[in-house]
Amino acid sequence: MPHAEYELAIRIAVGLVVAYVFGFERQLRGSPAGDRTFALIGLGATAVTAGTARSSPQAVAGVITGIGFIGGGIVFHSEGGLVRGVTTAATIFTTAGTGIVIGYGHLLLGVLTAAAVLLILELEHIPGLRVLDAHHYSERVASDRDGQSHPPEEQGPTR
Repeated sequence: MPHAEYELAIRIAVGLVVAYVFGFERQLRGSPAGDRTFALIGLGATAVTAGTARSSPQAVAGVITGIGFIGGGIVFHSEGGLVRGVTTAATIFTTAGTGIVIGYGHLLLGVLTAAAVLLILELEHIPGLRVLDAHHYSERVASDRDGQSHPPEEQGPTR
């Protein structure tokens, strides 16, 4: 096997592992898409990019289009009209983007991106870093869904 083929195989393997880790995290958190789905998305995005990016950038654009379709299928409305699955859809998009970065050969950038994604996904579960998660403060601030943009005690006179 030529050296270039080994390099492509390493890129694809790294893209697969990173995507699997994203999926593993999502599956642990009860997401509608898990490790196999994410592994396939990352593998596909990385392989398409590694194999065609230099000769056909349109193929990479096709990956992004396909990912939008998959992400849209993950988002759904639950009882009470709440939208669910947005974080998973965003993670699917990020998985494809990370696979594209890795597929282009930027392995370090891809791994650093993956670390940032995992930090963001796990922020509310990491002791000491929970203070960076907005959920930590949600009880102190009124929700826009209640028609209030500030806590009740800070509101001015009503008109």
